[in-house]
Amino acid sequence: MRAAWKLFCLSAAILAASLGLAHLLVPDVVPVAFAEEPQPAWAVMMAFMLRAIEMIAAAVAIISLAGLAGIPLYVAWSRASRDTQAR
Repeated sequence: MRAAWKLFCLSAAILAASLGLAHLLVPDVVPVAFAEEPQPAWAVMMAFMLRAIEMIAAAVAIISLAGLAGIPLYVAWSRASRDTQAR
């Protein structure tokens, strides 16, 4: 359980850091090569990389949070099933 909290906090910190870097380094660049005005290639690649890191960190945070929420539900379910089997 403690490892899941560490994983959640680490992925949330990485998500926040990548969002901050994206707003700091490439504020008006979308991670798509086709835009209305020409954009430098390094900025498009940087925006794409930061967006990928954001998405991975968000997915890991959601999965670890779902695991943290599922553990108490599983324990309660197993206790309830043991109580009904004992009667």
